[in-house]
Amino acid sequence: MHKPILIGIGGGTASGKTTLVDHIAKTVAHNEVAILREDWYYNQQSHLTMEERIKTNYDHPDSFDHTLLANHLKKLLDGESVDAPTYDFTHHTRAKATVHVESAKVIFIEGILVLYCEALRNLMDIKIFVDTDSDLRILRRLKRDITERGRTFDSVQERYIKDVRPMHQLFVEPSKDHADLVVPFSGFNTVVIQILKTIINERHIK
Repeated sequence: MHKPILIGIGGGTASGKTTLVDHIAKTVAHNEVAILREDWYYNQQSHLTMEERIKTNYDHPDSFDHTLLANHLKKLLDGESVDAPTYDFTHHTRAKATVHVESAKVIFIEGILVLYCEALRNLMDIKIFVDTDSDLRILRRLKRDITERGRTFDSVQERYIKDVRPMHQLFVEPSKDHADLVVPFSGFNTVVIQILKTIINERHIK
């Protein structure tokens, strides 16, 4: 059995990483794709008060359990399955539910800092950075956090200025230098999807 292909997709908050991964995954047979999301791997914070959890800088590398994520990726690459954690963005800590992920021929890992983390990069066969204008990203994040995560406009604005923007400049944007491919994804980009599909098909061992 040949080793699976691991594709890492990084980029700023709300840049379209999840959308891109989901579209690419649809080009491969369902049982041949496995997906892990970096934001499933935020640290367990149940031991902290809600006030302390809210103050966490969720855009800093230390807010993620990259060790666990790397271990899970290694298991998938070895043909094993994993039970990935999930995160409760309302209560700012890990949820009780897990996601069972089976190994597959093509594995995706996506998140804001997956290209920043050397341990994760070293496992990747293909590294992609989704490059989206900051004005589009903040609008998408604003809509997502208010409609899906119960945030207020003021809280989203405050966190963006205090944490998201400086962490993007310090950690996320520089990780672009590690990418094999930098792709624009301000909207649905069929050309980008086709290019990535071709790359996967060329590397994909039947």
